Amino acid sequence: MQNYFNYFTEIEERFQQRRGSLLMLSTLDWALIETWREAGIPLEAVLRGIDSAFDKHDAKALRATGRTRKVNGLAWCAQSVMEAVEQAMEASIGTAPAAGAEVVESGFEAERVARYLENNAAAVEQAKLPPPAEVTADEVAGRLRALAIGLRTEPIRSLEELDRTLSVLEEKLFAALMTAAPEEEMVALREQAARELAPYRGKMQAVQIKQVQQQFLQKRMLEARKLPRLSLFYMSHE
Repeated sequence: MQNYFNYFTEIEERFQQRRGSLLMLSTLDWALIETWREAGIPLEAVLRGIDSAFDKHDAKALRATGRTRKVNGLAWCAQSVMEAVEQAMEASIGTAPAAGAEVVESGFEAERVARYLENNAAAVEQAKLPPPAEVTADEVAGRLRALAIGLRTEPIRSLEELDRTLSVLEEKLFAALMTAAPEEEMVALREQAARELAPYRGKMQAVQIKQVQQQFLQKRMLEARKLPRLSLFYMSHE
């Protein structure tokens, strides 16, 4: 996948560029980007969708007699992104998939990835968690260290395959956190997600809203416990 590991950064930069200010993406925005990435939506389609949404907004602003409201969230572009995906799918009919894609991208050498895994393992071990979640955390940390050792003894065959493994480990950790979380915390987080999603419900499908809510909860719970994200997507920010 072109620009595989720049997915988050390039989307954030394009949104800020089109908006005309360095508005920091919210937890909701990052959750939405993750749903696009997990759904396999190409980066180019997301960028085209963002451009299309802002083109429409700018055209509307030119016709308006009064002052138009600024775009304050990436979710405002969700519908245009889906339209760009449909257009890309239609355009790709009859074309063969690209072959011979490079397995390892620059900056993701085995040793650097191994250190990233070990640093995350240490962070997971140091987190203060209740007993049920602590057991899972120890298992995840052990698996991360084993993956790091494997990278130093065998060449990387597929970074995407490794990233899928890391996503599974993160899901196991999150499931344990959900089970151990106090009811009050879960209710408060769901209420916050509902409030932040409210302005965009008309621009997003029900399935997508559910996915974003889940990503929102996951991000907030990990942040509260000072647990790292495990995906290789986050390595480029270190």
